[in-house]
Amino acid sequence: MNNNKKWSLRIVFIIMLFISLIALAPFFFMVISSFKPGQELISKGLNIKIQPDIMTYKNYIVLFTDNNSLYLKWFFNSFVITAMYTIFSLFFSSMVGYGLGMYNFKGKNLLFGIVLLVMMIPVEILLLPLYKLMISLKLIDKFLGVVLPFAVSPFAIFFFRQSAVSIPKDFMEAARIDGSSEYGIFFRIMVPLLKPAFGAMMILQAMNSWNSLVWPLIVLRTTEKLTVPIGLASMITPYGNNYDKLFPGAVISIVPIVIIFIANQKSFMDGLTAGGVKG
Repeated sequence: MNNNKKWSLRIVFIIMLFISLIALAPFFFMVISSFKPGQELISKGLNIKIQPDIMTYKNYIVLFTDNNSLYLKWFFNSFVITAMYTIFSLFFSSMVGYGLGMYNFKGKNLLFGIVLLVMMIPVEILLLPLYKLMISLKLIDKFLGVVLPFAVSPFAIFFFRQSAVSIPKDFMEAARIDGSSEYGIFFRIMVPLLKPAFGAMMILQAMNSWNSLVWPLIVLRTTEKLTVPIGLASMITPYGNNYDKLFPGAVISIVPIVIIFIANQKSFMDGLTAGGVKG
């Protein structure tokens, strides 16, 4: 390796390191602040100064043991909603994307065009019609009311369709010769081949559901049924008297997404690049 290439790699490394530090800075602020008393944060604001004499883990204990704290309930609600949303989205979106990518039928291009068109519509435009629909279906203040309207994601359909197109149709023909049904081809042949796409979509859809704020805020009414983002937002007051629980709650709220990403990291990277190379 010549010197010019070495210096180029070093410069790229330094730039990426600098960008990574900028991206992680809010996380560092949040973690360090979670160990400080609320009064300290009110008087001196957020900072990354480590002060062992005042830092304590009691904030985390208070978060779970305070009689007025509903954090565990909110965490459980977010977990249930995210699990339901991710399972529904992966199941239905993968089947629709697979059908659009691997089968030829009348109106196929029109349906795919509609999927692309829906991707371009801002979600805010759909909130009022969806809210009225949830009222008609009597799903207000229910988890299904949060999950169902967005369970089939246009982006996920597009992603699975692009991943399916990169798979040779010879697998389908061979399975048909062996007597497999169309559902059998999908579940036994295509699902394993689409594993990278499932891994990537699991991370993106789970993160989208876990961090969702506006739609759950519209549908959910009961305090005990709120999700973590809504619950943490409700802790913010002009007096700052909930900082002791707000920052520890925010730190813990990112743990599930980090675990999901670590568990599916390889599939995530493979899934994002699977459609880039054909052959």
